[in-house]
Amino acid sequence: MPQKIVFATQHYQYLKNRILDITGPSWENGVLDIRDFPDGEHYHCILSNVSNKEVILIGGTIDDKETLELYDLASGCVQLGAFSLTIIIPFFGYSTMERAVKYGEIVKAKTRAVLFSSLPNTSRGNRIVMIDLHVDGITWYFENDVRPVHLYAKELIKAAALELAAGQPFVLASTDAGRAKWVESLANDLHVPAAFVFKRRISGDETAITGINADVKGKTVIIYDDMIRTGGSLIHAAESYHEAGAEEICVITTHGIFAGNGFDKIKKSGLIKKVVCTDTHPNALTINDDMLEVKSVSQLIIDYFHSQHS
Repeated sequence: MPQKIVFATQHYQYLKNRILDITGPSWENGVLDIRDFPDGEHYHCILSNVSNKEVILIGGTIDDKETLELYDLASGCVQLGAFSLTIIIPFFGYSTMERAVKYGEIVKAKTRAVLFSSLPNTSRGNRIVMIDLHVDGITWYFENDVRPVHLYAKELIKAAALELAAGQPFVLASTDAGRAKWVESLANDLHVPAAFVFKRRISGDETAITGINADVKGKTVIIYDDMIRTGGSLIHAAESYHEAGAEEICVITTHGIFAGNGFDKIKKSGLIKKVVCTDTHPNALTINDDMLEVKSVSQLIIDYFHSQHS
């Protein structure tokens, strides 16, 4: 079996290090030289030998620079003779732009998938591994024999919910009906009630909540959403559950993006006791607050590779 070697883009070095802390020397630490030039161009050099090795490359599509860095590194690994290439994209950016709503809109979730599909194939082919996609159908956007893999952080989320509940009964809730099926599945696994809110769109960026489908009065409500960006939808949902009588509200999300001081807005709302997220997005690691707990997806990623060789 070829040696596994792990690389990461600049923003995802932390996740590579967490994976290597678990695997130890059985997975090789890939070394890169990355520099930025004054004119805005970027230098990348793969210093480790990747020839005939299983290359694991970790990076998100969190912005355009990160996306191109991930693509450039992947191209370099293939050109240098990697036996196989697995790209781990913990957070797939533009995942909410998975379809065109009006004429002329560019479906950027698809253009990103097509970009990575254009990579030359290794002898064993290329895989793209993503975690808790906003829309499962994004996996169908990949082309040219790329094998897309959608990993679910379901067990991690269930464990976080039980930890937050601390043995007390609770209701698992979503921010809107769009995530209701996913939350209902989690709730069934946990043998707890599920709740979601009904929303009516007022304008392109404004919604109003019109009702809640379950009784939450006097109960602990744990809201799950796959991603928190600015926190606006989450706060509106929390307000509705609070007004309906929820005694305590906690939140779990896979992707803690917290754009535009999103976490500060959530905290200042005074509605939410605790937020738990994973480390799929580097923004979560920049927040130092007892209200936020960050759990790593490193073991989830390692378990996936173990399952491929079992």
